[in-house]
Amino acid sequence: MYEVELKLRADHESLRERLDDVGANWVEHRRQVDTYYDAPHRSFADTDEALRIRREEPADGDDVTKLTYKGPLIEAASKTREEHETAVNDDEALQGVLAGLGFEPAAVVEKDRTYFDFDEYTVVLDAVDGLGEFVEIEREVPEAEVEAAREEAIGLLERLGLDPDEQIRTSYLGLLLAADD
Repeated sequence: MYEVELKLRADHESLRERLDDVGANWVEHRRQVDTYYDAPHRSFADTDEALRIRREEPADGDDVTKLTYKGPLIEAASKTREEHETAVNDDEALQGVLAGLGFEPAAVVEKDRTYFDFDEYTVVLDAVDGLGEFVEIEREVPEAEVEAAREEAIGLLERLGLDPDEQIRTSYLGLLLAADD
């Protein structure tokens, strides 16, 4: 599956009103702490890949940890990439496995996320520590449906009063690392 994602800077207060106006449904709020890893055998920054451990803290539930691999972007018009993710029962053991294989923590991205359902898409309002407020609209589709899903996402952004031409294709990790330079 491929994750089709469009991301923009956005004011959350006004966007919440627009989400309500178009009938989007609030789903949940979570705190996420993402630890990204460098590979010993290649530079993920050069290959546009990512490997991360994500710790999620739901507002009303048990913490969840996931391991995610993100492949390089596959098109210039969005943040679409192949993605593989699995739940992890013991994040400390996983950290030990990665360290034993030579993977080293590269950076940590922390954010508060509020999820909404909007048509067949997930809309996420992100407040990223050190970066500010963003909105992401995303959907997982087979490769053959990537272009159609991107075009639909553009239309949904426009319905929310957002300009798809202001899209940011850089990851939060990339934005944080650029801000540190």
